[in-house]
Amino acid sequence: MVEEQESAAVPALGAVRALPEADATSAGRNPPLTLAAALAASTALAACGGGGGGGGGGGGAFFGLGATTTGTTSAGSLTPLGTTPTAQGYLYTTAKTDDEAARFLLQAQFSANEADIAAVRTKGYLPWLGEQVDLAKTQTGWEWLSSKPYNTVYTDDMIWNQLMTAPDGFRKRMALAFTEIFVVSANDIGSSWPDHMMAQYWDMLVAGVTGNFRKLLEDVTLNPAMGYYLNTRGNQKENAQGRQPDENYAREVMQLMTLGLYQLNDDGTVKKAADGTPLDSYTQDDVTNLARVFTGYDVDIKTAERTAFPVPGQTYTIESNQWTQRPMVLTASRHSLLEAKFLGATVAANTEGTAALKTALDTLFNHPNVGPFIGKQLIQRLVTSNPSAGYVSRVSAIFSDNGAGVRGDMKSVLAAVLLDNEARSPDGLASPDFGRLREPMLRLVQWGRTFGIASTKDTWKIGNTSDAASRLGQSPLRSPSVFNFFRPGYVPPSTVLASEGKSAPEFQLVNETSVGGYLNHLQSVLVNGYDSKDVVASYAIEKTLVTDAGALVRRLALMMSANQLSAATQKTITDALAAPAVTAASTDAVKLNRIYAAVLMVMASPEYLIQK
Repeated sequence: MVEEQESAAVPALGAVRALPEADATSAGRNPPLTLAAALAASTALAACGGGGGGGGGGGGAFFGLGATTTGTTSAGSLTPLGTTPTAQGYLYTTAKTDDEAARFLLQAQFSANEADIAAVRTKGYLPWLGEQVDLAKTQTGWEWLSSKPYNTVYTDDMIWNQLMTAPDGFRKRMALAFTEIFVVSANDIGSSWPDHMMAQYWDMLVAGVTGNFRKLLEDVTLNPAMGYYLNTRGNQKENAQGRQPDENYAREVMQLMTLGLYQLNDDGTVKKAADGTPLDSYTQDDVTNLARVFTGYDVDIKTAERTAFPVPGQTYTIESNQWTQRPMVLTASRHSLLEAKFLGATVAANTEGTAALKTALDTLFNHPNVGPFIGKQLIQRLVTSNPSAGYVSRVSAIFSDNGAGVRGDMKSVLAAVLLDNEARSPDGLASPDFGRLREPMLRLVQWGRTFGIASTKDTWKIGNTSDAASRLGQSPLRSPSVFNFFRPGYVPPSTVLASEGKSAPEFQLVNETSVGGYLNHLQSVLVNGYDSKDVVASYAIEKTLVTDAGALVRRLALMMSANQLSAATQKTITDALAAPAVTAASTDAVKLNRIYAAVLMVMASPEYLIQK
């Protein structure tokens, strides 16, 4: 009935291949970096081989433990959220320590720094989030791409620039989570302007962070990039020769973007028939009928634009790129006028295409599965792999009503994910069932933002980091399929998690090759950056601490892991940095080598790799 994602079992992790020596000219020929790399390999293996990295404990017990918040907190456009029964039950509304503030920031955006920590502690969680959602618009990916000469920067450059430099880190972090639900991959996009299409798709998801799910669903449906990716562009009605509407988008918009495979309760648990079998959320007939609604659409290229762009260095012209910023448009003669019945709704025969689309999207938007289905995935991407049913239910309640009677207000839903007692309680720090494996692309962005990354040429040639053997094994906007980089319900085979029936989605990326590739890549990048050292980190603050190994490690522990590195791990790293001694008189190479080694060991530590 439905397409299932194929996946090979992740093999048991046994050993990491030998790490190469650091570049001697860059690292000053100091042996501690190689020692650090070896230590990092062993700690990363410990993390990947264990079973304590994905889960969300029984957070429902948090309610009733103390007095609830009363009154209304001013939080800009998020103020209504604070009036909901859900928010009135939040027990952790402010960060009492730097650790708590950093922990919140590392879930709410890509990185933490001293200024952000101070702001969160001063303002409280909800007011801080209110400021983030109300920030003025920043430069879009499409605008950045269009500011460069033709064919000199591409999708990868655009997205790394956005993730590494955008001042609205909250919006960009949330949008990156959206890219893993509303998947369009740059691996499979055609046209004369694929990079501009991908940039506009990204910008649309960024806008969706502070918008409504109903609008986001329509924007995704009519976006040219999605049209190319899942075949709605040029999808035509049935004809006498046997042609039938393409069903790809109709299936995936239900399975992956709104409903999921099975009917859900508000808390995300699956509804079952009397015999215990899960109840399907849709049927093949639903797919076939819904596909008729998505016929007749194509990209909107105006006549005057069709030969408006002379390609530099060539003798021919192509269409200009304005169409990449427009939704697809309907050609009535190509739209199916057959009756369409799906999910209990009916589009009568001969219904005009725009009206048919409205009925379809309204039906999907109002389906009871959407709140728990989308809510649980957002919790998994931002907080913990196995949230309790109570956690999902509370987020689903905010999807249904943001406190102002609005369904689908995504900024409130995202805030509810981050503010929930299960996300904020210190109990999760001690629970082996709470947290998530940090995705490789998130680790790289955190590294860049934490240590002052910059591109002198402003071209951000980090590139495609998908190769698991030599790079990260993951790259933003480059999912290998519409099913994302990993399945939300993935269970690592032959693990404690499997025996407990718990999922750890990100572990689908983990195997011997990816572990070794990550460490090797990181060892090189910390020293050399990218693009012949055009894209490099400054380590400005770390340089001021480099003569005090303990102080250096303490800062890294706070900023990178919210002080979730144990005292024993911090001591191990500090001890490994002891030789050679680093003083104010040491060479820059010796000082930098200590910083590189410290960062490498932290980023390979199990207590860093598992975010709680």
